[in-house]
Amino acid sequence: MCLAIPMRVLATQTTADDSTVPREAVVDADGIRKTVRLDLADRIPRPGDYVIVHAGFVIRTLSESEARANLALMRQMAEGLETGPEGSGP
Repeated sequence: MCLAIPMRVLATQTTADDSTVPREAVVDADGIRKTVRLDLADRIPRPGDYVIVHAGFVIRTLSESEARANLALMRQMAEGLETGPEGSGP
């Protein structure tokens, strides 16, 4: 199963004059930063926007409330994996 992660855009790196250079963004999720491609994005995000990242590509921009809801659900799932069924551990 593949998972797409909501991340916050810190900066975009685009070259308006050269279409051969890929558009990229620097994104962050819980202190993990990475550079991702914007080729598949529904629109070019701005710093502060939230995006869904899958396999190194931005695939969709999100509102802040959508991103926070998704991140909260992911944290709940991770906590469930850590405690296992009925809090017994993995």
